Amino acid sequence: MPKMKTHKGAAKRFRVTRTGKVLRMKGYRGHNKQKKHKRTLRAQGRMHEVKRSGDQKRVKRLLPYGSP
Repeated sequence: MPKMKTHKGAAKRFRVTRTGKVLRMKGYRGHNKQKKHKRTLRAQGRMHEVKRSGDQKRVKRLLPYGSP
């Protein structure tokens, strides 16, 4: 059976930890940073866990070997 291919768009956006959690970055951090609260920008700079189990399954299907 051939190797499964990693979805490269998902590989750039998500990361799978050793325990199997799926991490992502938050949106709304591209521009207009002066108008946003510093607390908001700090929170958006960190990785956050994908909470919904259905979304986690979908991302893990796109990343068959975990994160690259």
